[in-house]
Amino acid sequence: MKRIFISVILITLFSPIFIKAQDIIGQEIFFNIESSYDFSGRDSLTAVLIKISPRAYWLADSAWWKSLGTEEQKITGESLDSLILEFEDDIYPILTRTFGLEWTPGIDKDTRITILIHPMKKESGGYINLANEYPKVQAPESNEREMIYLSSQYINTPDIKVFLAHEFVHLVTFNQKDKINNVSEDVWLNEARADFSSTLLGYDKKYEGSNLQGRVKDFLDRSSDSLTEWRETAGDYGVVNLFTQYLVDHYGVSILADSIKLRKTGIESLNAILVRQGFKEDFVQIFNNWAIAVLLNNCQVSEKYCYYNQNLKDFRLVPLVNYLPFVGDSVLSVNNTTKDWSGNWHRFIGGRGRLEIEFKVNGNSQFKVPYIIEDSQGNLSVNNLILDTNGTGRITLENFGIQYASLTIIPIAQNKISGFNGIQPSYSFFWSAATKTNQAQVIREEPKADMGKEKAIAELKNQITAIQLKIIELLKQLIQLLLTELAPSANM
Repeated sequence: MKRIFISVILITLFSPIFIKAQDIIGQEIFFNIESSYDFSGRDSLTAVLIKISPRAYWLADSAWWKSLGTEEQKITGESLDSLILEFEDDIYPILTRTFGLEWTPGIDKDTRITILIHPMKKESGGYINLANEYPKVQAPESNEREMIYLSSQYINTPDIKVFLAHEFVHLVTFNQKDKINNVSEDVWLNEARADFSSTLLGYDKKYEGSNLQGRVKDFLDRSSDSLTEWRETAGDYGVVNLFTQYLVDHYGVSILADSIKLRKTGIESLNAILVRQGFKEDFVQIFNNWAIAVLLNNCQVSEKYCYYNQNLKDFRLVPLVNYLPFVGDSVLSVNNTTKDWSGNWHRFIGGRGRLEIEFKVNGNSQFKVPYIIEDSQGNLSVNNLILDTNGTGRITLENFGIQYASLTIIPIAQNKISGFNGIQPSYSFFWSAATKTNQAQVIREEPKADMGKEKAIAELKNQITAIQLKIIELLKQLIQLLLTELAPSANM
């Protein structure tokens, strides 16, 4: 089941000229809602105020609430009481202490926010509409309140607190960026902070059934999804969550908290905080290291190539594997397209002799190409392919298939650091992989086989063993992937 947070953002800045009367329990109030997310496609409804807490009004769609039996209303009310305690004692204080306050008293001059529960389509767990932050003269559909909408289908599940925390961070971001700094945050970073709230609040400590587990599955399903192009897909949430987990692991949650206070947005705001905090790496280096980390996740190779989060210690991406024939010369060539800040993992195994990889960028686009070599003993080395002025680079390995077991390239397009609204352009690249048998070596080895059959047999057995070990490793990765597919999803 896919459950996606929806955030509808309008960008204008004015304050209301009225003071709203305080709501009272049992009062029915008219609200505009998002028809594309409402279960019945409505664009408005009447809601009844059923709870008031120190920081929020809690309302339910009147039609839905009245459709519940007495026992169902009792159970739902108890669930709501639990959610209110969670919001007042943990969600609100922890998130505001980390990221700052929402706009308060806000457009309605009321310190309480409004939380409306109504039936939504299955893929939606909650949303906000920032049109509500503006007077009706600017946004006719505005409810003129600081508002969060939650799906009634999850009110009796642990997921509801994850949805509430996520959407509340969006309200905070609006105040910190739009109201205070007069800028709008890049959507991907806005969603990164919001989705990380589940981990920040400790909801992901138990991995099974957690939001984090769902995001891992989403990422593995669409690992080459762009970090910065936002289409509201499960893949978008997967990549932004897995990147943010790495970012906070290595640079602390302050990288998210401090950057929300800046007039800069997106990548530029992260770079500014990295400089301020004295880190040597910038966003480009961090993204490249992350692209390596999701493949290796091995602190022994380097501290920069792993996650510290214990729930992610066994997480590894399975790359696209290209098999080269073991006998004779061979050539593979492929044209690919990608978006900025997308990972692409291409592994080459098999073959025997000299391996020659040619990589070429089509056009004038900018790429970084880290690559990883694994020798026959399982040792790993990380390098960066140097591209010439024509965007071309080459890698040559002798004794591939004997001394070296695999080579993986990770092409990453890095052309823009801002302006990611809407659909982003694609960039193309080309690679070819060729193996060439060393004929002189073959001629020299043939007499040796005649003079010492036992030695030749031993060598072949060693090669077979190395191949078997590689097959076992790939099978383990396949099993892990299949188990992840079967696990319950916690996607928003």
